[in-house]
Amino acid sequence: MPQTVRVALNRPIRRLFDYIAPDQMALVPGQRVQVPFGQRHATGLVVETDVTPPPGIDLKPVSKTLESWPALPTETLNLLTWASGYYQHPLGECLFMALPPALRKGRPAEPAEEDSWWAVADASTEGLPGNARRQRQLLSLLQEHPRPMAWSQLRHRGYTLPQLKGLIEKGLVRQAEPPESASTPATATETFPTLTDAQRIAADALPDGKDFSATLLYGITGSGKTELYLDYLKRTLDDSAQALVLVPEINLTPQTVARFHRYFGDRIVVWHSALNDRQRLQTWLRVREGEPVILIGTRSAVLLPFTRLQTIVVDEEHDSSYKQGEGFRYSARDLAVFRARENQCPIILGSATPSLESLQNAATGKYRQVDLTERAGTASPPRLRLLDIRSRPLNGGLSRPAMDDIRTTLAAGEQVLVYINRRGFAPVLMCFDCGHIAECPHCDTHLTYHRRDRALRCHHCDYQQPAFSQCPKCAGEACQPVGQGTEQTEDVLATSFPDVPVLRIDRDSTQRKGSIQAILKQVNSGEPCILVGTQMVAKGHDFPNVTLVVVVNADGGLFSVDFRAPEQMVQTLLQVSGRAGRGEKPGRVLIQTCHSDHPLLTTIAQGDYLAMARQLLAEREQINLPPFRAMAVLRAEAPSMEAALTFLDQARNDLPSDTLDIWGPLPATMARKAGRHRAQLVLQSSGRGGLNRTLARLCARLDQQRLPTSLRWMVDVDPLETG
Repeated sequence: MPQTVRVALNRPIRRLFDYIAPDQMALVPGQRVQVPFGQRHATGLVVETDVTPPPGIDLKPVSKTLESWPALPTETLNLLTWASGYYQHPLGECLFMALPPALRKGRPAEPAEEDSWWAVADASTEGLPGNARRQRQLLSLLQEHPRPMAWSQLRHRGYTLPQLKGLIEKGLVRQAEPPESASTPATATETFPTLTDAQRIAADALPDGKDFSATLLYGITGSGKTELYLDYLKRTLDDSAQALVLVPEINLTPQTVARFHRYFGDRIVVWHSALNDRQRLQTWLRVREGEPVILIGTRSAVLLPFTRLQTIVVDEEHDSSYKQGEGFRYSARDLAVFRARENQCPIILGSATPSLESLQNAATGKYRQVDLTERAGTASPPRLRLLDIRSRPLNGGLSRPAMDDIRTTLAAGEQVLVYINRRGFAPVLMCFDCGHIAECPHCDTHLTYHRRDRALRCHHCDYQQPAFSQCPKCAGEACQPVGQGTEQTEDVLATSFPDVPVLRIDRDSTQRKGSIQAILKQVNSGEPCILVGTQMVAKGHDFPNVTLVVVVNADGGLFSVDFRAPEQMVQTLLQVSGRAGRGEKPGRVLIQTCHSDHPLLTTIAQGDYLAMARQLLAEREQINLPPFRAMAVLRAEAPSMEAALTFLDQARNDLPSDTLDIWGPLPATMARKAGRHRAQLVLQSSGRGGLNRTLARLCARLDQQRLPTSLRWMVDVDPLETG
C-alpha cells in the first residue's frame, strides 16, 4: 500500500497537507520534498509518515525528494514542533526557520565552492612595503596555518580583499582547492587563560556531567564570565562534540568570535543575520553533518539542526534581543533550555543582571545558581553617583559637573563613555511660535530630527521627510530642536573637546559594513577618546581604559506603563556602568537624573543588583505578574481602531473568564503604527498548561472564522512588553 505522508509548507497556515509517496520513494520525518500545491510546486518538510489516508479523497503524489536524508533530525523536529504549540505559531513556518534561505527556496543542500589560499613555500616579507603591516600579518597567518584557508576565514579575522590581492600579485600567495571538512579543528594559537581564585571556585561549581542541568551564572560586570565559558568548554567538550554559544546581538559577535578563535582555532563557526546565503548554507551543513564545531550565534542559532550537541551557553541571558519581535515570537533563551533538556546536556545562562524569570527559577530550585562577585585581576567595581539635574543648565544633555568630570578624565589620559538611549540629534523639531511639533503621518509618534542630513525620521516605520526651517502650520521661523539625541551630544562634546576623538555608536553610525569594528579598534587602542552611544555599547564590550561612564538621563523607565520597564532600566544602567574601570584604573559612573531620591535609583547607586531584583520580585508576586503568573497577549491590527477593538471584544467573549484574568481590549501604547491601528488583549493564568490549551482552542476558532483580509491578529506568549 502506498505510503501516506503529512507535509508542512512554509505558509502562514496552521494545517498540514497529506500526500501519497510513490512506491519507490521511502520518506522519513524531517526530509525535504517537492509537492504540488495549487498550480505550482512548493518545498515541504515531511512531519509524519504512515498516516491513515482520509477516506474518499484522492491525494496528490509527492513530486520528488530533495535529499535522501532528513534536513531536520528528530531532536530538532521535536524542538520546533513543541515551540509551534507553545508559541501558537504555524508549524510550517517554525520548521522552515531552521533552514538557511537557500534550502527554503528548494535549492540543493550542497556547499558552494569557495576560494582557499595558501602561502608559497619560499614566501618572504622582504618585498613588502614598510607600511604593509596587515599584509605581513596575513602572510604570517597563512604560513603558520596547517592547511589552506578559505576567504571567509580570512575575512572573519579582519583582513580585506585588497590585502590578499597584494600578496597574490607579488606571488607570495596562491589559490588552492577549497579545504575539505575537517573532523578535528586546527591548532589553537593561544593557551587558555589562567583563572583567578574566585573564577576557579565558580568554575568548580559548574556542572561536570553530561546530563541535563540548568545553571544561572551570576557574575558582576568585569568578573570574567567569558573566561569561565572558555574554561568550561575546554574541560567538558569532547573532540567530536558540538557546542552552542548564544550572544544577544550581531555587534557582539566579532569580538566574541575573535576571542574564542584564539583558543579553539577553526572549530569556531558563526551564525548571524549578516552572513550571505552561501555562508549560511555552508555553516548549516557543517552543523547538520555533525562536525565538532563550537557555534557562536545570535537568536536563530538555537534552531539549527545540531546532531552532537553537548553544551549550551547563553551569554547575557536577560537580554531582550533573544525574543523574536514578529512572526514566530519565540524566546531563544527559553528554547535553549528546552533544547538542553531534550538533548540531556548542560546549559549555562550567564549575566551580570539576570532576568527575574531566571532568578525565580534559581530560587525555586529549577536552576542552580553560581555567583561570581569579584572583578578579574586588580579591577574593582565602579563607584556610582547620582547627580540631580533639576534646575541645572544642560548642554547637549550634559550638566556642568558632568563636563568637568569628562575634562578631568581626559586630562589623565583615560577614556569616557557617554550613554544616551536616543539616537538622532533631538527627539522633536518644534515651532516656538505656535507649538507645532513634527509628527509621523503613519504612526502616533513624533519625528526625530537628524541634523547631519537635515531629515526628520520615524524610528518605528522608517518614514522620512526633509526638516523644515519654516513652520508648515503658522509659517513662523522659530523652529528649533527640543531634547537630546546622540548626534547633539556628539556635537557638543566635539566642540568642547576639539583635541580628543568623539566616537558615536548607534544604529545610524554603524550601518556601513565594518564601521563598528573600526570604532571599537580605535577605542581599544587605549588613547583618550569619548565614546557616545546607545544600548549598543551598554553590554558585552571590554574597554580597559574607560574609567568614566556618564548616563545622560536615567529616568526613562521609572514611570513607564509597562511593568517590565523598571527591571529593564536597572539592567541597562548596571550594564553600561560595568564598562567603567575594567582595567587597572578605578572606574566612576555619573548618573544624571531628575529623581535622585527615587528608591530604585538610590538602590542602583549601591550597585547591588540582587537586592534590587528581590525587591522587584516581591512587587511582582504581590500584584500577580510574571514570573508568578503565565501571560500572553492577543494583538490585533486593522485599518481602524474600531475594527481592531471589535475583533478583540468578540475573541474575549469566547474565553473562559473563570480561569483567566483578562485585561482589555485596549489600544496599544502606540495605537497607530505604519498606518495600522493596534489594540491588544492581555491574558493571565496561574498555570502555563491551562493558558496554552486555552490559546490553542482560541487560535483554532479564529482560524475558522471568515475575517476581513485587512485585519491581522497574532499571539505573543511570554511577552516582553505589554504596552
